[in-house]
Amino acid sequence: MSLLALDLGTTFIKGAVLDLDTLQIDHIRRLPFPEPEPGLPPLFHEFDPLVIVDAARRLLGELAAAAPDAEGLICCTQMHGLVLCDERGAPQSRFINWQDQRALTPHPAGGTFLDRLRTQVSEDERRQLGHELQPSRPLCYLYWMAETGQLPATPVYPVGLADFVLANLCQSTPYMEATGAGAHSAINLATLDWHHALIERLGLAGLQWPALRPFGAVVGELRLDGRTLACYTPVGDHQCAVVGALLADDELSLNISTGSQVSTLTAGWQPGNYQTRPFFDGRFLNTVSGIPAGRSLNHLVNLLTELARSQHIVLADPWAYIASAAAGVTASDLGVNLSFFDSAGGNRGSITNIHEENLTVGHLFHAAFASMAANYRTAAQRLAAALPWRGLVFSGGLAQKIDVLRTLVEQQFQLPYRLSPSSEDTLLGLLALGLAATGRTATVAEATNLLRTQYETA
Repeated sequence: MSLLALDLGTTFIKGAVLDLDTLQIDHIRRLPFPEPEPGLPPLFHEFDPLVIVDAARRLLGELAAAAPDAEGLICCTQMHGLVLCDERGAPQSRFINWQDQRALTPHPAGGTFLDRLRTQVSEDERRQLGHELQPSRPLCYLYWMAETGQLPATPVYPVGLADFVLANLCQSTPYMEATGAGAHSAINLATLDWHHALIERLGLAGLQWPALRPFGAVVGELRLDGRTLACYTPVGDHQCAVVGALLADDELSLNISTGSQVSTLTAGWQPGNYQTRPFFDGRFLNTVSGIPAGRSLNHLVNLLTELARSQHIVLADPWAYIASAAAGVTASDLGVNLSFFDSAGGNRGSITNIHEENLTVGHLFHAAFASMAANYRTAAQRLAAALPWRGLVFSGGLAQKIDVLRTLVEQQFQLPYRLSPSSEDTLLGLLALGLAATGRTATVAEATNLLRTQYETA
C-alpha cells in the first residue's frame, strides 16, 4: 500500500510517494512556492490561494501517475497561515502566511493592533493559548480584520493552508486537526477545543470555526485520474519534522531551516516560559520558536549579492563558499545579532565591532552561526534550566548542510548530536504519520520506533 505525501512549505511545495510496506520514500518532487502578491503595504505578506491550489494539483497529478496503487493522501503545512473559505473550500480571502506582521501596524486608539489584542487576554488565557500570542499568528490577522471592518459579511471558515487546499481539491467542508489549529493561537490547550470565550471577546464569534477532527481522520476524498484517494487530517510541519527526526523523549530537537525552533516532548500539558503545542498520542511539544535562522541569513546573502544582481549577474549557489569560509575561521570578534525581524531575540539586528581584518564572508557567517548557537542554548534553558537531555537531534535544511553550525551548537551544549536520519525530515515524518493514520501502527510513537529500528539497522 502507498500514500501520496504533500508538504506545503514556505520555500517549496514538496511531494512524494510513501510505500508503507517497504517504508521507502520514492518519487520526490518539488515546486517553488508561489511568489507573494506585489504592491502590498509594508509588513503585509499575502498570496493568491488558487495559485497554490493549482501547484498542489499539478504536483499530485505527477505523483499519482507514478503510484497507481496509492490509496490516500497525507500532508503537512507551513504553520501560522490563514485562508478564509466557504463550506466547499472556495477562497474568500488571500492566503496570509507567517511572515505577515500587520498586527504591528498602529491601532487608531493608540499602540499597535497586537498591543490592543494583548490587553484583552489574561495571563491564564495566554498559558491556555500556549504562549503563542505573537504577531505572526492567525488570531492576530483576524483581530486586525475585525478591527478594520474587513471580515466578510457572510460566515467563513478560518483555516490553515493545507486545510484550505484539501477542502478546495475535494470540494468538501473544511476541518482542522489539533496541531494545525494550535498554530492559529486560538485553541485552549486545557480542553483542546477552540477558545470560544476569547474568540467571542475579540469579535470573532461570527466566523465559522471549523470542527476539530482527531489525527488520522479522513476529512475528504480526492478524485484523481479516475481514482478516489482518502485525505487524512493535515498536520503542522513543525510537529511533522519532529516526528521525522525520530525524536526520543530524552533528546532535544533543533529544527533549523527558514525559521527554527528548539523543542522537547512531554507526556502532558506543562505550561511554562515557552510555547506549548499539541503533538500526537496525547503528548505536547514544549518549544521556543522564532529563533533567527535561514530567513535572517538570507538577508545577509541578499546584501552580499546585491551588486551582482544590479548588473544582471546570476551567481551560483553561494552557500558552499559561505560554509567553507565560515569553517575556516576558528573564532571571530565580529558581533552579529540576526534579529532582523520580530523574533525570539527582538526585532532589531546588528553587526558590531567591525574592523579591517574581520569584515569578510568567513567572519560574518562564523559570527552569525555562533550567535545562532548561543540563541539555541538560551532557548533550551527556558525549556529546562538543567539541560537534562542525553543528546541533540538536528533537522531542517540548514542544520543538515552547515557543518560548522552544528559544531558551534555542540560546543555550546557539550552534548553529542545526531542528524535526522533523512534530509527530507517532513517527508519521513509523513511516512510515520501515514503508518499510524492507516492503522499499520497503533500510535505515532510506535511508528517512530519502527522507523528508528529500520534506520539503525540500515
